[in-house]
Amino acid sequence: MGPMEYHIRQYSLQQGALEIQYIEEYFGEFPRRKTATEVIQRLDGRDHQILMAEAPLPNDPATVVPVSYKVAHELRLEESEPKLIDLVVRLTSCLDFSERKILYSWIGATRRDWRGQGHFRALSEEQEVWALDNGFDEIVVKTKNQFYSMRSVLDSLEFNVIKYEINKQNNCESKVYLSKRLAREVLKRHQSRRSIVRA
Repeated sequence: MGPMEYHIRQYSLQQGALEIQYIEEYFGEFPRRKTATEVIQRLDGRDHQILMAEAPLPNDPATVVPVSYKVAHELRLEESEPKLIDLVVRLTSCLDFSERKILYSWIGATRRDWRGQGHFRALSEEQEVWALDNGFDEIVVKTKNQFYSMRSVLDSLEFNVIKYEINKQNNCESKVYLSKRLAREVLKRHQSRRSIVRA
């Protein structure tokens, strides 16, 4: 039997926003879920990508459900949304916004029962393909120190830590910023087999 093929859907903005609102209900560890309206407000008017991996239910293989997702958008030097202004300020010393087109990997996760099966890596590799095809020079990610499995995937994809913000009360809550510079040879190191449907 050959390597597993990952089934991925790339969504348009309106449909993708609804799908994100739906799938985030499965993540109890998130303090607050994103609404479709929030997703649309963040992504509208800028280059973005909404990806979801689908897989059959273990007890009902005929039923396919979304199990992992990843949403990314362009991050510009001149932003108007307060959260993005703050992010740019934090990253200005680490990233060159004037010369490089930056893709911010905003949100994403894998449902608990499907973790460790490569879905998030497959989405990350597909994101890199799209980013290169759309003129991006670099991908940047923000995560928390405690998300070890996500950091492990990013490490295997050769993301570099560019900034670390310590939470003195709880180091697990410390913020980790990572980035990866893109070039076509990056794609040669991809490991997942993927089929893509554009919805």
